[in-house]
Amino acid sequence: MNRFKMLGVTLGLLGVASVLAACGAGDQGGAGYGAPQSATVGAPSSVVKAAGQVAAALAVPAGHTLTATYDATGVQVYTCLDSVWKPLEPAATLTDKEGRTIGLHSRGPVWISTLDGSAVAAAPVAGASNARPGAVPELLLKSTATRGEGVFGKVGYVQRLKTEGGVSPTGACVTGAQQSVKYTAVYTFHSPAAGAAQ
Repeated sequence: MNRFKMLGVTLGLLGVASVLAACGAGDQGGAGYGAPQSATVGAPSSVVKAAGQVAAALAVPAGHTLTATYDATGVQVYTCLDSVWKPLEPAATLTDKEGRTIGLHSRGPVWISTLDGSAVAAAPVAGASNARPGAVPELLLKSTATRGEGVFGKVGYVQRLKTEGGVSPTGACVTGAQQSVKYTAVYTFHSPAAGAAQ
């Protein structure tokens, strides 16, 4: 069993399905990052310096503060439907600046803390995407549900930044086939500031 299959087992043991149910989040159609959501209206917050320069389209709405930044290493999984590769799910581990594993990222999409059990499910904000050559795009995602009181318990927005790899396979495929493509990214998590609405 390779390490990504082991990751899938680990996610199962942590009860990803129960996390999504508890959060009130579904599979978002099983198509990777699901349907776009609308962002909160307001002036964008400052650029997130922790993750480097961020495209204007990915700016987090005003009233939110950066609460965590983690590196992600894993795969984007694609499945063949009607002889065309379609995104299925991400499967990645999250690490802090010391390289310690602090969480997991999987279908939903959902991010789960392995330290405190908190979780956040989110969906892409419409139009909030930034293309990167040879990589899946950078994204701004809006929380659809959270669980717990830990690091992810109050997250309102998530940014996927500094993406490398993970692009869809090319060429013909046999329906039902799956392929995993390695990717890395930086995820930043933003929670409503005191007194601000999410």
